[in-house]
Amino acid sequence: MFKLLPDTPSERVTVLVDDVTVQVPPGYTAAAAMLMNTDEATRTTATSNQPRAPYCMMGVCFECLMEINGVPNQQGCLVIVSEGMRINRQQGKREINV
Repeated sequence: MFKLLPDTPSERVTVLVDDVTVQVPPGYTAAAAMLMNTDEATRTTATSNQPRAPYCMMGVCFECLMEINGVPNQQGCLVIVSEGMRINRQQGKREINV
């Protein structure tokens, strides 16, 4: 789906995308890591379970909600990957823990 530009640095960060170990360039967002490694939707809606994927990639549309390091409802386009990060699809509605 997405291709890296030829001048992308060779160093990589190891993250887990839906429990699969993947390598992504440092500085990439969680949403970009997910898009690089799947052709499927990154979440489903809370009411109708319709598939969604990152759209604006700048924090405006909230279509990139995902679970990052066990915390649901994170905007994946605003979170920079870090070594060992766990990124999971968000299926349906999530509970709000207060």
